[in-house]
Amino acid sequence: MNSQITTPTVEFVRRFSSTRRGASSARRLAVGQLDAWGVPQGSECSDTAALIVAELAANAVLHGHVPGHACELRLVLGTVLRIEVTDTRPGRRPLRPEPAGDAESGRGLLLVEALAKAWGVAERPPGKTVWAELGP
Repeated sequence: MNSQITTPTVEFVRRFSSTRRGASSARRLAVGQLDAWGVPQGSECSDTAALIVAELAANAVLHGHVPGHACELRLVLGTVLRIEVTDTRPGRRPLRPEPAGDAESGRGLLLVEALAKAWGVAERPPGKTVWAELGP
């Protein structure tokens, strides 16, 4: 008999259009799914996940947009919450930005870095997946 205790993992995957409206929809879908999994809307975890999904989805539609191709949101809840947003544009890997002091953009991944336990980028032909993890 296997004496290891495993944590159940649940997964949610949805495609969203590579538009601003699609990015907004991804955030709403994430909050709704987390609520269905018992992470209440308005809780710290839900609010943090919403911010991260909003930023990753906005970056995907702004920098990873390929006409006619959708983006993908993937949530995996186990011992940590893993958030993944995939676009289909090859290259253009996001890097930790150093925005100008008065710049109106360029701080999103700094926010993700500050809120997430870890984050990164993985190649996923034909594009890439940007991920972040929340949890202990």
